[in-house]
Amino acid sequence: MKYVLVTGGVVSGLGKGVTASSIGVVLKACGLRITSIKIDPYLNTDAGTMSPFEHGEVFVLDDGGEVDLDLGNYERFLDIKLTRDNNITTGKIYQSVINKEREGEYLGKTVQVVPHITNAIQDWIERVAMVPVDGQEGPADVCVIELGGTIGDIESMPFIEALGQFSYHVGAGNFCLVHVSLVPVLNVVGEQKTKPTQHSVRGLRGLGLTPNMLACRSTKELEENVKEKLSQFCHVPAANIFTLYDVSNIWHIPLLLRDQKAHNAILKVLNLESVAQEPKLDEWVARATLYDTLQDEVRIAMVGKYTGLSDSYLSVLKALLHASVSCHKKLVVDWVASTDLEDSTASEAPDAYKAAWTLLKGADGVLVPGGFGDRGVKGKMMAAKYARENNVPYLGICLGMQLAVVEFARHVMKFPDADSTEFNPNTKTPCVIFMPEGSKTHMGGTMRLGSRRTFFKVTDCKSAKLYGDVNYVDERHRHRYEVNPDMVPAFENAGLQFVGKDETGQRMEIIEIPDHRFFVGVQFHPEFKSTPSKPSPPFVGLIAAACGQLDQVLQDSCNGHVVAAKHKLGDSSSTPLVHQNGHAQKQANGGVANGTCHANGNGSTHG
Repeated sequence: MKYVLVTGGVVSGLGKGVTASSIGVVLKACGLRITSIKIDPYLNTDAGTMSPFEHGEVFVLDDGGEVDLDLGNYERFLDIKLTRDNNITTGKIYQSVINKEREGEYLGKTVQVVPHITNAIQDWIERVAMVPVDGQEGPADVCVIELGGTIGDIESMPFIEALGQFSYHVGAGNFCLVHVSLVPVLNVVGEQKTKPTQHSVRGLRGLGLTPNMLACRSTKELEENVKEKLSQFCHVPAANIFTLYDVSNIWHIPLLLRDQKAHNAILKVLNLESVAQEPKLDEWVARATLYDTLQDEVRIAMVGKYTGLSDSYLSVLKALLHASVSCHKKLVVDWVASTDLEDSTASEAPDAYKAAWTLLKGADGVLVPGGFGDRGVKGKMMAAKYARENNVPYLGICLGMQLAVVEFARHVMKFPDADSTEFNPNTKTPCVIFMPEGSKTHMGGTMRLGSRRTFFKVTDCKSAKLYGDVNYVDERHRHRYEVNPDMVPAFENAGLQFVGKDETGQRMEIIEIPDHRFFVGVQFHPEFKSTPSKPSPPFVGLIAAACGQLDQVLQDSCNGHVVAAKHKLGDSSSTPLVHQNGHAQKQANGGVANGTCHANGNGSTHG
């Protein structure tokens, strides 16, 4: 097994995750099999209980692991399926060591950070690296490890010590360290400054790790004299110093690495030159170029409560992007704070209220993503009501589906007190109830988590057609509450169809309003399985309906085609659309990567 370690210096948020993913893409294009590990130095055992404001979205894996959002990047870039053990945290390591100590495995020894914690970290890495994640037998060729945080953070010290020991343990030729650092440009003098990177590398070397190459983040390509200076002071060959400068979308990052021969440098350090081939990235070139050429916009109103931080909905944004490019549309996301749609805001902040409703009414489609807590719930229901009454395409995910059900009960079925017991435990019309196997006292890991199977009970519906007329699909879940099965007959008599259910028929998974242009709610989170080459069917349906392509997409899906995405350079004609997800998957070529998308027409998100 070969290992590539990606560390970061100077500041956080440089894009270590995208860099690690892109390194994996280039090495995979060289014919190597890749796996990934993310190390997060925080004390939480997983990301499940952290607010999205703290750490971005919680990404959910097939096995129910609640992990860092960077694992979503790995899965989307590398088309692999990771496990909860691919995300190492300080909490997990200390918990495992303490459990062993309680069981007497250390035979009365004094348990210390060195060697017990550092050995546990190394053992974990070696064990997880051997687990195949690409559907093939046997271990991968290269494991890409990303160390979260910034060099010098006190909480990451045990991991740095462990990785220093690990590099010695696996030996030369099996370990390559890529350090991602910042080379800022001061506007006053206009020159690229190397001092921050010099200090970062000096700190890294002082901790026992020597970088084999530098990946320098900058606004523009590094000048040759700057590379020479970095080489001289950081003791890294100039040929091993690469620029990751600002690009129009992150699908260009693997191409930047390829063009600068980063793969050759890594292969040389890992003694893999004889077994690797030249990277074949034609599809990536086509994807990056296609995205840059899109002109026709599709506007989606994202109605949520974490609109101040786009990383809170990162996978949703990526899934929207995959779907919009498959339909040849340029995605524009209008962020609408759900609280701003509520009547109370009309009197307290009339300008915010007016702006929110203007964005909602100007959108081609409405998406209400998942969430927890009662803040902004009324606003989300008002968005669902607006979409339902005005025949505007709507997709509700998890809570977005539940609130669409509650709204339907209140305004169509005339149950004014209809509610979810999550928000009103004493409601006389409980449309959404607490699921039986959950725990109301322990927050972490108690939800219905991971991949679950959904069976289509109505075959002639939009959702089944979007998935390619399959009998069932496997999608990832993360919720505690669900639609009350006792009320389902009344809902269906009123015109709300429950077209997808679990194997027992008691858990409602997919809702539709048949005579609406596109009104779909899903209890699961389809965004977690959307990839560039296999855009998520519910998102494709939303985008297609929003831009008037739904009939054609449904027809193509029923004919066993895939919707759009494989393009040669300069070719704007579309080929068929992808169906995916577990056993319901159908093979597809091409696809679009998750690059930037405009927010309110003038911003962008990074991946």
